Amino acid sequence: MKVNYRNIKYPRMEFRTGELLLILPYGTEPVALIDKYSNWIDEKKSFIKKALKKSDNLTLNKSDLETVKMRVRNIVKKYSAELGISVNRIIFRELKSKWGSCSKSGTLTLNKDMRFLPDNLIKYIVFHEMTHLISPKHDVKFWQIIETKFKNHQQLEAKLFSYWFLIQRGEK
Repeated sequence: MKVNYRNIKYPRMEFRTGELLLILPYGTEPVALIDKYSNWIDEKKSFIKKALKKSDNLTLNKSDLETVKMRVRNIVKKYSAELGISVNRIIFRELKSKWGSCSKSGTLTLNKDMRFLPDNLIKYIVFHEMTHLISPKHDVKFWQIIETKFKNHQQLEAKLFSYWFLIQRGEK
């Protein structure tokens, strides 16, 4: 566990690399936060342990980024028609904590490391992010839309974590 003190108002906890990071306002005692959220911490640790173990059995795709960009553009075109929405821009960046995001204005920002993923996970990420144009939050409506295309979204989410940890180990 690491503790990082910052000039912030509210504390938060992250498991970006598989290790618990507490980001706390100056003067906050970490013990109280850990005690309060011990069940959540234990659940996340268990999930991460499983994802790390599963990552040992995965291999990374070696597609070049340009091929993946072209593939994503085709996927976006297909899903735009299916969902009745439009994406204005697609940007690929090195993202430190997520696979993608979608702004209200229709800009899809995707992690360059998607090039290491199998095609089914790339499709899922794109559909997931595009769904935010219909339902911005991960609410019931959002997951209902996801399930129209990906009934196995929970397994896909878990697999994305496993790939994330594999990539973070530097095995690109």
